[in-house]
Formats: sequence, structure tokens, C-alpha cells
Amino acid sequence: MHNWSNKILLSNTAIRILLISFFITLFQYQGNAQEHPKLILTKAGVEKIRAELGNIPLFDASLAAIKAAVDAEIALGIDTPIPKDYSGGYTHTRHKQNWFTLQKAGVLYQILDDEKYAKYVKDMLMQYEEMYKTLPLHPKTRSYARGKLFWQCLNDSNWLVYVSQAYDCIYDYLTKKERKKLEKNLFRPFADHISVDSPQFYQRVHNHSTWGNAAVGMIGLVMNDQELIDRALYGIKGVNLDKKAKDDDGGYLNKDGKAGFLANIEEPFSPEGYYNEGPYYQRYAMYPFLIFAEGLHNVKPELNIFKYKDGVLLKSINALLNLSDADGDFFPLNDGQKGMSYYTGALVTAVNISYQYGGRDPQLLSIAKKQGKVLLDDSGLAVAIGVRDGKEEAFEKKSINLTDGPDGKQGGVGILRNEGLELVFKYAAQGSSHGHYDKLSYSLYEDGNEVLQDYGLARFVNIEQKGGGNYLKENKTWAKQTIAHNTLVQNETSHFQGKYEIGSQHHSDLHFYDDSDTAVQVVSAKEKNAYPGTEIHRTMAVIKDEDFEKPFLLDMMRVTSNTENQYDLPFYFMGQVIKANFEYESPALAILGEDNGYQHLYLEGKGTPSSKSTVLSWLGNGNFYTLTTITDNADELLFTRLGANDPEFNLRRDAGFMLRRKNTKNTTFVTVIESHGSYSPVTESAINSNSNIKEIKLVLDTADYTAVLITNVKGNSKLFITANTKVLKTTTHTVKISGKDYTWTGSYTYQ
Repeated sequence: MHNWSNKILLSNTAIRILLISFFITLFQYQGNAQEHPKLILTKAGVEKIRAELGNIPLFDASLAAIKAAVDAEIALGIDTPIPKDYSGGYTHTRHKQNWFTLQKAGVLYQILDDEKYAKYVKDMLMQYEEMYKTLPLHPKTRSYARGKLFWQCLNDSNWLVYVSQAYDCIYDYLTKKERKKLEKNLFRPFADHISVDSPQFYQRVHNHSTWGNAAVGMIGLVMNDQELIDRALYGIKGVNLDKKAKDDDGGYLNKDGKAGFLANIEEPFSPEGYYNEGPYYQRYAMYPFLIFAEGLHNVKPELNIFKYKDGVLLKSINALLNLSDADGDFFPLNDGQKGMSYYTGALVTAVNISYQYGGRDPQLLSIAKKQGKVLLDDSGLAVAIGVRDGKEEAFEKKSINLTDGPDGKQGGVGILRNEGLELVFKYAAQGSSHGHYDKLSYSLYEDGNEVLQDYGLARFVNIEQKGGGNYLKENKTWAKQTIAHNTLVQNETSHFQGKYEIGSQHHSDLHFYDDSDTAVQVVSAKEKNAYPGTEIHRTMAVIKDEDFEKPFLLDMMRVTSNTENQYDLPFYFMGQVIKANFEYESPALAILGEDNGYQHLYLEGKGTPSSKSTVLSWLGNGNFYTLTTITDNADELLFTRLGANDPEFNLRRDAGFMLRRKNTKNTTFVTVIESHGSYSPVTESAINSNSNIKEIKLVLDTADYTAVLITNVKGNSKLFITANTKVLKTTTHTVKISGKDYTWTGSYTYQ
């Protein structure tokens, strides 16, 4: 009996200890949830930063630059004008500058403990509070979801994402009465307007709603408002939008009924982190994705947000960095502005947060070092210390295949890299409302320069004189159309008739991807829905051959159809034509077509093949390039120039070369693109300006196999054979070509 009593006493004591420990932890957690700053900066982080100041060069330099910028804004005085302009106009730009300055000033107050920054934030917020109470909808009516400070709710959300951070930083500086005033008259109504008052903007899966979700959630975290936090994570309860309604870009608002921050993580990202709208909008969405995630990590750690969907947010940063060229510029897939790069502030955020929460990959430090700045928070401190301590390693971009779709089964993007050559092959899904009708299209780069371009978007972002800085009509009439891309056009019509409601139902399918041999890397995909009754199968290989100066691209496109068609295959080369091996006429400028993008193309030259291997060479970025393609006598060879029906000069005057094949059912296009030699305007010397290829031949083309023989000027020949059906790596193939048997295992052979 005595032993049992002791055991019971010990058991009760253990329970009491556990309960005391639990409540202490709970009270500590609740205390941490109430203390400020807590969102991005934390109290513990501020102490660490202050202790390291003067000893972390990259952080110190970033702090000095931000301090100088904010001090300059303080000297100018506070201006919160009544909104009236589109993007690029004064009121738009002023309120945009204010959100950046508020966030930075809040951080400076915490790090430097200088009250002038808190006072500046407080005074500006009070001006906004006074204005917002009576502010109507923005006077510009173009947007499907009008904001109040800005012409669209998207920019209002931008403002709140940044300003919520400023509010967090000065929260304890304000009196309880001042906080109540701001929350009642500014922050709560602001959050309500971009969400419950604008469900067509907020209640969807799109980069727009990601910003909206983050804005509502971040101010909710600062205010400790669980209703707003839940609204951010899961969407607005009880709201069902018209499933057929569309936004300004032609995409469905909410066809599947999904909404909220978590849905915006689940749906657009593939398992590897590819974002379906493309790298330009992934870059734009990464800031709200990651900054809200960091806030959730700090305030709601039980959500394990950085592990959500197998850690896809952190994976997406690596994917995005790999979707950039040698200079760090993002490939302009879908709607993408050329020149946007990983030097943008959103990618500073991405690199810092990825380093802090993703295992401290030393390769990220080399990107941060190039960026030359860090965030003024815990993650920026970690990066700056890593750089200071010399831990960085070079970020190595390798060939990569990124799947598309939430389950990775909606096509993808293959990037093949060899030395300085980069092939970007797109066989993805539509890409939401920012997607283009460009199945199996590609672009080619060398050392960060475009060789064959993807046009990108038709927009002058934030330049008010050009359509208010918004998308121009030419984005729909040209940039999204199939003819604007390096892919096949049938009967002068775009893929899926250029209709989003059709295109959004389909995606191309990967046939195989193989980068196991660094000398010969191949990606192959099929498209069966772009033109009903026609199947397009494109196989692209980047090959490093000892008989060639540099790696070259082999492009094989098999087309099978139920009917005879006209096929156009354009090549948008970047440079000055040097030589062509065919005769052509240069008639007075004529417009190539009437619709689907053709109305924007001038016909500058027209000819016919003079041999079975048509050759065009050009000079671009100091290098010579040669396109060699197999042609028939009946083919037409067209030189085009962009700019027709463009009286406002909204389009670049880019050149193109087009191979046209008429009255054809089944056919195969085979092309080789070489980079060779160089030209120096300083020494005026041209080195290796001629192609190394004598001819290319299609020596086998069946439902099961396609084989191309490439012969160089020295008479040496190599054969590339690809399997069109069975592509398992363990499958052994044997084919007979010109009386000789060729045997190999896998998807292809090059011998």
C-alpha cells in the first residue's frame, strides 16, 4: 500500500510539473504574440542587429543607404494627395513611395532607436486615417476591382503589406487611443475594402489575390485579429463568385471556388516550385508569399508555413533563380517584362528568407553578394554575417526540368545549359490569365544575350504616357498570339483559337527529358490540343561536339494532321543578317495577314529554297550565328518585321525569319542553330564567321523513330536518333538506316 501511495504522489507531482510547464509556455507564447515588433522584425532580432552594427559590412551598407533615402523623404515633408492617377501618375507614384518609406522608417526606428522615425510614421498614418474615412472609390474606372488609394485593389494591397510592417514597428510608440483610432478608421476598413468589399479581387487563385491575402493577414497579425487572419488563410466565408466571370486579362476570377493564402500556395506552384503564371509574376508574387509566411512563422509558428506543401515556398526560390539567364534576368515566359532580374527587391527578400529558413544554402550568399544589399531584419542579418564570414559558394545553374501544375502533371519548362548556351523550352499549361498561346515554343540565349527571343509582354510598366503604364491592346493582338513565338502556327490561327476558356483546359505533355550526359542534353514534348486533329511533337537537343567550336541546338518538330494545312514556323533572331543561301525579293512593304498577330507583321522579303539545307546567318552581340534548316522546293522563306498597324509605336520593330509550308498534312521541320566565331569593332576582325555545317538530312522519319544526319564542312557526319514512342531509359532500340543497324538503350542516341 505504501509503495502505491508513493507512486500516486509521484504521478500527481509529475502532472503538476507538466501543467505548470504548459501554462508557462502558453503565457510566454501569448506574451510573444502581443509584443512588438513581432511580424518581420522581432524584439530578439533587433537586439542581435544592434549588437552587430558596425561589424557586418553588407548590412551596415544597406542600413546607411536606407537611412539616407528615408532622411531625404523626411526632409521633403509628408504628402498624401487625393488619388486621381493611373500607374506612373503623380498621386499613384507618391502613395507608392509612401508605402516604401513608411516600412523603412519603421525599421529604422527599431534599429536606431531614433524617435524621429516613429514620429514620421505616426504623422503620415494619421494623415491617411483622416483621408481614408471619407475616401471614395478611385476615380479611374478601368480596373475590375477598383481601389481607393490606387486605381486597383492590387496596389491598395501592396500599400497595406508594407504599411502593416511599419505599424508593427511603432505599435508600442503609439498610445492605446491612437492605435484604436488607426485600426477603426484606417486599417480595418482598408482590409475590408480589398476583401469583403472586393471579392472578385480577393476570392481567387492569382497573384492579385496573393497580395490581398497577405495584406489582410499581415495587418491581422499586427492587430491580433483572428478573423482577419482566418480570412487571409482561407478566404471569405460564404462567398461564391460567378464561375464564368473574368478579369481584365481574360482569365476566370474563380472557376474552381478556391481562395485564400493556402490555396494560393497549393494551386499555382508545382512540386518543384514552378509558378504557373511564369517567372515575371512569380517574382512579383514572391514578396507577399514570403513576407507573410515569415510573419506567420514568427507569430503563428504552429502553422509550420515554410513546410506547407512539402516546403514549396522555399523550393520556389531555387526554381525562380534557375529561371534566369547568365546575367540574372528572368526568362520572359508568358507576360514578362524583359530586364526584370534577381536584383529586384522582391528577390532580395526571397534570397534572404530562403537562406534563413531553408537550411542556409551557401550558394544563396553569392547571389546576395551580387545584389549588394540585404533586408534590415533577422534574415538579412543572417545573410550579412554569412557573407562577412566568407561562407558563400557560387550559385551553379544547371540544366533543369520544372513541372507545371499543382501535382506536377500539367507539362512544364525544360532548361538545357551547356557552357554559355541556354535553351528555354516551354511545354507548360496556359499560365492563368497572363499565359500566352505558345505551346512548344522556345527561346535561346548565349552568355545572357538573346539569340532567338521570346517577345514577352506589350506594356510599358509605370510609364503613364503609354496607356497609363498598364497592358496595351497589343498585348492581346500581338504578344499573346502564337505567331509572336518561336513555335508552329497552323493556318494563320493561334493555338486554341486564342481563347483562354479553351487553352486553360489543356497542357502539353512531356515525352522525355534527359540531361544525364552533359555533352548531349534532350527535352521532348507533345501537343495534341492546340489544333484539333493535329499533333505536334518537338524534340530539342543541346549538343557539345568536338567537331564544333561551341555547343549547338538541334530542333526537330514532327507534325501529323488529319487535313492539309499551311504551317508557319518563325524564328525571331536577334541581330543583323549576314548571309542567306537563297534568293529573295524585297518588295514594297506589305502586311502579312489580317488577324491573330499577323496584322502586325510586315513582309520585308520573300524567297524560295535553293537547296535542301536552307541557311541564314546573322551577327548579334559580337557573335556569329547560323540557322540551317531542311527545306522543300515548295517552301516559302519570309523575312518579317514587326510594327504594322501600330500607329502609337507600342511594339518593337523586331526582325523575324519564317519558314512557310503549304498544302501539307504530315511534315517534319529540322533545324540546327550554331553559335560560332566573333567580331570585334575595336580590332575590326571577324573570326570563324562561317558555319561549320555542310548539310543536314532527315534520314529516317516514322511513327517510332526520327533520325537526322549532320555533316560538317570537313565531311564528318554524326547521327541523332530519337524514339517517338517508347522512351524508357531501359528500352533497347535497333533501327536500320542506309543498310546499317544502329542499336542503343534509352530515349535517343548521338553517334
